[in-house]
Amino acid sequence: MENLLRPLIVVGGSVVLTLVIGWATDFLLRKADERHHETPLWGLLRRGRIPYMIVLFAALLRGSYDEADLLESRAEGVGRTLTLILIGSAAWLVIRIAAAIVETSYSRYASARAHRDPARVRRVRTQVTLIMRVVSAIVGVVAVATMLLTFPAFRAAGASLLASAGILGIVAGVAAQSTLSNMFAGFQIAFGDMVRIGDTVVVDGEWGTVEEITLTFLTVHTWDERRITMPVSYFTSKPFENWSRGTPQMTGIVFWHVDHSAPVEAMRDKLRDILRECPAWDGRAYNLSVTDTTPSTMQVRALVTAKDADDIWTVRVTVREQMMGWLADEHPYALPRVNTADAVLAPSSNGNGHRSSPDGVPAQQRRYHGNHNSGRPER
Repeated sequence: MENLLRPLIVVGGSVVLTLVIGWATDFLLRKADERHHETPLWGLLRRGRIPYMIVLFAALLRGSYDEADLLESRAEGVGRTLTLILIGSAAWLVIRIAAAIVETSYSRYASARAHRDPARVRRVRTQVTLIMRVVSAIVGVVAVATMLLTFPAFRAAGASLLASAGILGIVAGVAAQSTLSNMFAGFQIAFGDMVRIGDTVVVDGEWGTVEEITLTFLTVHTWDERRITMPVSYFTSKPFENWSRGTPQMTGIVFWHVDHSAPVEAMRDKLRDILRECPAWDGRAYNLSVTDTTPSTMQVRALVTAKDADDIWTVRVTVREQMMGWLADEHPYALPRVNTADAVLAPSSNGNGHRSSPDGVPAQQRRYHGNHNSGRPER
């Protein structure tokens, strides 16, 4: 009877104690979260309740397993398994606690500076994300190394591994040269403030927003819902456009090709009216100028402003569309057209000094139609 009750007491007692201690800890964290709404720390710590209960159960069962007299022939294997579970769950718990602390610190910083310095907040967010990945990687490597050291064969091989560490390091460095360069580039991006999560960038002719930054790759979410994954070393070795660098305010350009008779002053007034009705315009500045001419058209350029890259796109397409519609409705003559005319030979001089065309009519006596696009003389 004792041989039956002892395993039940050991295993059942470990389970009961784990549930009771886990419930009590979660209850205290929940009460603390309800009482302190200004910090998310206690709510974030509750995310670690599963690894916390696994650690409790593995520790209690590992400490009391010898008293259970259960599977005595496999006691060493069971004990090592419980030790591995304890190490793995402890590493998991450490990562969750570190993530809660880092996330809490970032939340306080972001709430205090979100409106005053959004670019700085995005920079800190990028750094926090990469720091958490580094911490997770370090904790994982330490946990795996500790698990391996629980096996006698690996402990015996430790000396030979250390002796060949130099050669292995050289070989690994050569083999992982690309990976290591990306990792160092990731640190350079995080702490060099080159690009941040949420920045609007143009890379290889693609416009999008930085969605994710890791130690080895970076993901750009394009305007047409595509994701472009690029090695972070690209951003340290090649030029790219970062529209969010400094202040997010931007100036956009809209071009039109119109006829030489287009009413430029009326176009300026219309541009002002369009911008006043456009919510995306930030009201800072606007301008309209003739920037170039060709034999058949002239080029008109409008400058508009907006608070960020998304709004500047909206302002540009709105101005372009409404201005062209207004010209088509109110001033159709201002739209560019192709001028056509009959070929005319060079005029020759007659006796009285007047030049006449091949039909004998003096050029000074010719009258032209009011439509300047025809180019054909009226006889």
